[in-house]
Amino acid sequence: MTIRVLIVEDEAIAAQAHKTYVERMHEFEVVAVAESFQEAARVLGSHPVDLVLLDMHLPDGHGLDLLRQLRATGRPYDVIAVTSARDVDVVRQSVSQGVVAYLLKPFTFAMFEAKLRQYATFRRTLEAGDESIDQRGVDAVFGAMRPAPEDERLPKGLSAETLEAVRTTLAEADSGLTAGEVADVIGSSRVTARRYLEHLADLGQSTRATRYGGTGRPHVEYRAVRS
Repeated sequence: MTIRVLIVEDEAIAAQAHKTYVERMHEFEVVAVAESFQEAARVLGSHPVDLVLLDMHLPDGHGLDLLRQLRATGRPYDVIAVTSARDVDVVRQSVSQGVVAYLLKPFTFAMFEAKLRQYATFRRTLEAGDESIDQRGVDAVFGAMRPAPEDERLPKGLSAETLEAVRTTLAEADSGLTAGEVADVIGSSRVTARRYLEHLADLGQSTRATRYGGTGRPHVEYRAVRS
Protein backbone atom coordinates (compact mmCIF):
# COMPACT_ATOMS: atom_id res chain seq x y z
CA MET A 1 0.00 0.00 0.00
CA THR A 2 1.32 3.42 -0.99
CA ILE A 3 -0.38 6.50 0.48
CA ARG A 4 -0.11 9.55 -1.79
CA VAL A 5 0.34 12.75 0.19
CA LEU A 6 -0.20 16.42 -0.62
CA ILE A 7 1.51 18.82 1.79
CA VAL A 8 -0.20 22.21 2.02
CA GLU A 9 2.15 24.57 3.87
CA ASP A 10 3.15 28.14 3.00
CA GLU A 11 6.31 28.32 5.15
CA ALA A 12 9.16 26.93 3.03
CA ILE A 13 11.22 25.57 5.93
CA ALA A 14 8.24 23.83 7.50
CA ALA A 15 7.12 22.45 4.13
CA GLN A 16 10.56 20.96 3.49
CA ALA A 17 10.64 19.47 6.98
CA HIS A 18 7.25 17.85 6.48
CA LYS A 19 8.34 16.50 3.09
CA THR A 20 11.49 15.04 4.62
CA TYR A 21 9.48 13.47 7.43
CA VAL A 22 7.00 11.86 5.03
CA GLU A 23 9.78 10.54 2.79
CA ARG A 24 11.31 8.68 5.77
CA MET A 25 8.22 6.49 5.94
CA HIS A 26 8.10 3.71 3.37
CA GLU A 27 4.31 3.55 2.98
CA PHE A 28 4.00 7.23 2.04
CA GLU A 29 4.80 9.13 -1.16
CA VAL A 30 4.80 12.94 -1.49
CA VAL A 31 2.81 13.90 -4.59
CA ALA A 32 3.41 17.64 -4.25
CA VAL A 33 3.97 20.52 -1.87
CA ALA A 34 1.52 23.41 -2.24
CA GLU A 35 2.28 26.79 -0.71
CA SER A 36 -1.16 28.34 -1.18
CA PHE A 37 -4.89 27.63 -1.34
CA GLN A 38 -4.96 28.00 -5.12
CA GLU A 39 -1.92 25.82 -5.70
CA ALA A 40 -3.42 23.10 -3.51
CA ALA A 41 -6.68 23.24 -5.45
CA ARG A 42 -4.76 22.89 -8.75
CA VAL A 43 -2.81 19.87 -7.50
CA LEU A 44 -5.97 18.17 -6.22
CA GLY A 45 -7.61 18.74 -9.59
CA SER A 46 -4.81 17.07 -11.53
CA HIS A 47 -3.14 14.47 -9.27
CA PRO A 48 -4.47 11.45 -7.37
CA VAL A 49 -4.12 12.14 -3.64
CA ASP A 50 -5.07 10.00 -0.64
CA LEU A 51 -4.01 12.21 2.27
CA VAL A 52 -3.72 15.99 2.64
CA LEU A 53 -1.49 17.45 5.37
CA LEU A 54 -3.18 20.82 5.75
CA ASP A 55 -2.00 24.03 7.37
CA MET A 56 -4.93 26.26 8.31
CA HIS A 57 -3.15 29.58 7.77
CA LEU A 58 -2.57 30.09 4.05
CA PRO A 59 -1.65 33.36 2.28
CA ASP A 60 -4.69 33.35 -0.01
CA GLY A 61 -7.35 31.61 2.05
CA HIS A 62 -8.12 29.55 5.13
CA GLY A 63 -7.61 25.83 5.45
CA LEU A 64 -11.24 25.41 6.47
CA ASP A 65 -12.35 26.84 3.12
CA LEU A 66 -10.11 24.36 1.31
CA LEU A 67 -11.62 21.60 3.44
CA ARG A 68 -15.12 22.62 2.39
CA GLN A 69 -14.03 22.67 -1.24
CA LEU A 70 -12.57 19.18 -0.89
CA ARG A 71 -15.80 17.86 0.59
CA ALA A 72 -17.83 19.47 -2.19
CA THR A 73 -15.97 17.39 -4.80
CA GLY A 74 -17.26 14.18 -3.25
CA ARG A 75 -13.82 12.59 -3.51
CA PRO A 76 -12.65 10.56 -0.50
CA TYR A 77 -9.65 12.67 0.54
CA ASP A 78 -8.45 12.19 4.09
CA VAL A 79 -7.05 15.24 5.88
CA ILE A 80 -4.69 15.67 8.82
CA ALA A 81 -4.45 19.25 10.05
CA VAL A 82 -0.82 20.23 10.68
CA THR A 83 -1.11 23.73 12.04
CA SER A 84 -0.57 26.24 14.82
CA ALA A 85 -4.30 27.11 14.83
CA ARG A 86 -5.47 26.56 18.43
CA ASP A 87 -8.85 28.28 18.23
CA VAL A 88 -11.55 25.96 19.53
CA ASP A 89 -13.94 26.93 16.74
CA VAL A 90 -11.35 26.00 14.10
CA VAL A 91 -10.83 22.63 15.77
CA ARG A 92 -14.60 22.08 16.00
CA GLN A 93 -15.15 22.94 12.34
CA SER A 94 -12.23 20.75 11.31
CA VAL A 95 -13.82 17.79 13.04
CA SER A 96 -17.17 18.54 11.40
CA GLN A 97 -15.44 18.56 8.00
CA GLY A 98 -13.96 15.12 8.58
CA VAL A 99 -10.37 15.84 9.63
CA VAL A 100 -9.00 12.51 10.87
CA ALA A 101 -6.26 14.00 13.10
CA TYR A 102 -5.06 17.38 14.34
CA LEU A 103 -1.35 17.96 14.96
CA LEU A 104 -0.34 21.22 16.63
CA LYS A 105 2.91 22.97 15.80
CA PRO A 106 5.60 22.80 17.04
CA PHE A 107 6.07 19.04 17.14
CA THR A 108 8.84 16.46 16.95
CA PHE A 109 9.38 13.92 14.19
CA ALA A 110 8.24 11.21 16.62
CA MET A 111 4.88 12.97 17.10
CA PHE A 112 4.49 13.49 13.34
CA GLU A 113 5.43 9.89 12.63
CA ALA A 114 3.01 8.55 15.24
CA LYS A 115 0.09 10.37 13.58
CA LEU A 116 1.00 9.08 10.12
CA ARG A 117 1.54 5.54 11.36
CA GLN A 118 -1.84 5.64 13.07
CA TYR A 119 -3.31 6.82 9.77
CA ALA A 120 -1.59 4.01 7.85
CA THR A 121 -3.06 1.50 10.32
CA PHE A 122 -6.46 3.17 9.86
CA ARG A 123 -6.19 2.73 6.06
CA ARG A 124 -5.07 -0.88 6.29
CA THR A 125 -7.83 -1.72 8.75
CA LEU A 126 -10.46 -0.10 6.53
CA GLU A 127 -9.23 -1.68 3.31
CA ALA A 128 -8.94 -5.13 4.86
CA GLY A 129 -12.66 -5.25 5.54
CA ASP A 130 -15.42 -6.72 3.39
CA GLU A 131 -18.21 -4.79 1.70
CA SER A 132 -20.08 -4.79 5.02
CA ILE A 133 -18.66 -4.48 8.52
CA ASP A 134 -19.80 -5.39 12.02
CA GLN A 135 -19.48 -3.32 15.20
CA ARG A 136 -16.14 -4.86 16.09
CA GLY A 137 -14.78 -3.89 12.68
CA VAL A 138 -16.11 -0.36 13.00
CA ASP A 139 -14.48 -0.01 16.42
CA ALA A 140 -11.18 -1.25 14.98
CA VAL A 141 -11.28 1.31 12.15
CA PHE A 142 -12.01 4.26 14.41
CA GLY A 143 -9.70 3.00 17.14
CA ALA A 144 -6.77 2.90 14.71
CA MET A 145 -6.51 6.71 14.84
CA ARG A 146 -6.25 6.75 18.64
CA PRO A 147 -3.06 5.94 20.57
CA ALA A 148 -3.39 2.82 22.67
CA PRO A 149 -4.10 3.64 26.34
CA GLU A 150 -1.34 2.95 28.83
CA ASP A 151 -1.70 0.50 31.69
CA GLU A 152 -0.06 3.01 34.00
CA ARG A 153 1.26 6.57 34.03
CA LEU A 154 4.31 7.09 31.88
CA PRO A 155 7.61 7.47 33.71
CA LYS A 156 8.91 11.01 33.96
CA GLY A 157 10.46 12.20 30.69
CA LEU A 158 8.54 9.82 28.40
CA SER A 159 5.85 11.08 26.02
CA ALA A 160 2.81 9.18 24.77
CA GLU A 161 3.50 10.23 21.17
CA THR A 162 7.04 8.86 21.12
CA LEU A 163 5.95 5.71 22.91
CA GLU A 164 3.34 5.13 20.21
CA ALA A 165 5.99 5.64 17.51
CA VAL A 166 8.27 3.08 19.18
CA ARG A 167 5.40 0.62 19.66
CA THR A 168 4.37 0.93 16.00
CA THR A 169 7.97 0.57 14.81
CA LEU A 170 8.28 -2.74 16.66
CA ALA A 171 4.88 -3.94 15.47
CA GLU A 172 5.73 -3.30 11.81
CA ALA A 173 9.22 -4.85 11.97
CA ASP A 174 9.78 -8.29 10.43
CA SER A 175 12.45 -9.11 13.00
CA GLY A 176 13.78 -7.91 16.34
CA LEU A 177 15.23 -4.40 16.53
CA THR A 178 17.97 -2.92 18.68
CA ALA A 179 17.66 0.46 20.39
CA GLY A 180 19.94 1.96 17.75
CA GLU A 181 17.77 0.66 14.92
CA VAL A 182 14.60 1.99 16.54
CA ALA A 183 16.32 5.34 17.13
CA ASP A 184 17.11 5.60 13.41
CA VAL A 185 13.45 5.05 12.55
CA ILE A 186 11.88 7.48 15.03
CA GLY A 187 14.60 10.14 14.85
CA SER A 188 15.83 9.99 18.44
CA SER A 189 19.03 9.10 20.28
CA ARG A 190 19.82 5.45 21.06
CA VAL A 191 19.57 6.14 24.80
CA THR A 192 16.10 7.65 24.40
CA ALA A 193 14.88 4.75 22.26
CA ARG A 194 16.16 2.27 24.85
CA ARG A 195 14.14 3.96 27.62
CA TYR A 196 10.93 3.50 25.63
CA LEU A 197 11.81 -0.06 24.64
CA GLU A 198 12.53 -0.98 28.24
CA HIS A 199 9.22 0.56 29.31
CA LEU A 200 7.34 -1.56 26.74
CA ALA A 201 9.22 -4.64 27.93
CA ASP A 202 8.30 -3.86 31.53
CA LEU A 203 4.64 -3.60 30.47
CA GLY A 204 4.88 -6.99 28.76
CA GLN A 205 4.30 -5.46 25.32
CA SER A 206 7.75 -6.41 23.99
CA THR A 207 10.34 -9.09 24.65
CA ARG A 208 14.10 -8.85 25.01
CA ALA A 209 16.67 -11.16 23.41
CA THR A 210 20.41 -11.08 22.82
CA ARG A 211 21.68 -10.63 19.28
CA TYR A 212 25.10 -12.14 18.61
CA GLY A 213 27.25 -11.83 15.52
CA GLY A 214 30.04 -9.70 14.12
CA THR A 215 32.63 -8.11 16.35
CA GLY A 216 32.16 -6.22 19.57
CA ARG A 217 29.59 -6.64 22.30
CA PRO A 218 26.28 -8.44 21.66
CA HIS A 219 23.18 -6.23 21.40
CA VAL A 220 19.79 -6.46 23.05
CA GLU A 221 17.00 -6.65 20.51
CA TYR A 222 13.31 -6.12 21.12
CA ARG A 223 10.23 -7.69 19.51
CA ALA A 224 6.59 -6.72 19.80
CA VAL A 225 4.38 -9.20 21.64
CA ARG A 226 1.78 -10.33 19.12
CA SER A 227 -1.75 -10.68 20.35
